[in-house]
Amino acid sequence: MAKLTVIGAGLAGCEAAFQAAERGVEVTLIEMKPKRYTPAHHSPAFAELVCSNSLRSDSLANAVGLLKEEMRRSGSLILAAADATRVPAGSALAVDRVKFSDFITQKIRNHPRIHVEEREVTELSFDGVTVVATGPLTSDALAAYIRNDLGLGNLHFFDAAAPIVDAASINYDVAFFASRYGKGDADYVNCPMTKEEYDAFYTALITAEEAELKDFDKQSQADLKVFEGCMPVEVMARRGYDTLRYGPLKPVGLTDPRTGKEPYAVVQLRKENREGSMFNLVGFQTHLKFSEQKRVFSMIPGLENAEFLRFGVMHRNTYINSPGVLSAAYEVKARTGLFFAGQMTGVEGYVESAGSGFVAGVSAARRALGQEVIPFPDVTMLGAMGAYVSRGGVGEFVPMNANFGIVPPLDHRVKGGKSAKNEALSARALEALEAFLREED
Repeated sequence: MAKLTVIGAGLAGCEAAFQAAERGVEVTLIEMKPKRYTPAHHSPAFAELVCSNSLRSDSLANAVGLLKEEMRRSGSLILAAADATRVPAGSALAVDRVKFSDFITQKIRNHPRIHVEEREVTELSFDGVTVVATGPLTSDALAAYIRNDLGLGNLHFFDAAAPIVDAASINYDVAFFASRYGKGDADYVNCPMTKEEYDAFYTALITAEEAELKDFDKQSQADLKVFEGCMPVEVMARRGYDTLRYGPLKPVGLTDPRTGKEPYAVVQLRKENREGSMFNLVGFQTHLKFSEQKRVFSMIPGLENAEFLRFGVMHRNTYINSPGVLSAAYEVKARTGLFFAGQMTGVEGYVESAGSGFVAGVSAARRALGQEVIPFPDVTMLGAMGAYVSRGGVGEFVPMNANFGIVPPLDHRVKGGKSAKNEALSARALEALEAFLREED
């Protein structure tokens, strides 16, 4: 009987374990929770979402929308869980994070070919095929082993999570439900700001006191690498007065019903759970002290008396300098049978992490079964992410979200602008994926 080991029961690890098991491989999934938690994790459930509850756009004109559709068509556990536990979020796919994790946990624990062990792994044995998916907060002992004994080296950047407020504490005399340009359902709560209100908020934000780094995060502030896609709102604000107004506080396409005009700036809140009893502040990942978050974010119109159910936090992420080290199938080139998956490979984002776990799980299963490991086509988003991790881009290697820039260009021109071009790239990708899946069967 073919066997393999998966270390880590996050998004990538659960996806990898599930895909391997579905292909007839006996899987041992090792997870250190609940015996030990990272500073960012609190639930014993698998696939815990510690940042936003959004898996971002579902549109095929968007790269992550394509990635999700590829995973749906391929039988992804993570996408099945997301679709089953989604909450209203306009054109985005957002989930009830508790139900999402519970769905995945039950599927994994009840799978007849997956055996779960609850213990910490501090080093790797090479007596079989292994997928390491220990995430951006890999324990110090295992990170040191990966860096020193495997000689892979690793880098760090800092990730941040947004606050959550009680929906009942929002002042709806000021805040209003609406979608941008009136597209889709009015799933977002919008807190409009005048110029004077924005000026006061902006000044308070850029001068607010940041939290001290925890012991596991301590290093020179000058060395911090803040990933652009999850940048603390205070760091973004310090880049310039209008940075937020062209970013998460962009008012374009929204009308304040009290004035009939477009606000100067708008803070948007998105449902955190299906019941709509909790909302998170979109784009407000932060590293401010909790008391400062309460003071500054309560200056947002509509949140004057908001009850914060969770304050934002910031934590370290760890990733391998993957180009030249990992193949496009996420296998260590110098160690056949050893795979990595998730954010530690240099993909960034929930869906991207799960996608890398999908590819690593399929590839590891083939290795365990004595079959040839075949990378996904690079015209697919699943394949393009693996190719990027394997080869890198220009200059220093940094984490990357799914984007059409890493996909080979079309061999013909498409009329209709960027959206039409992206949809054509998606159509090509899905056609290539279907052919690839038929060959795998």
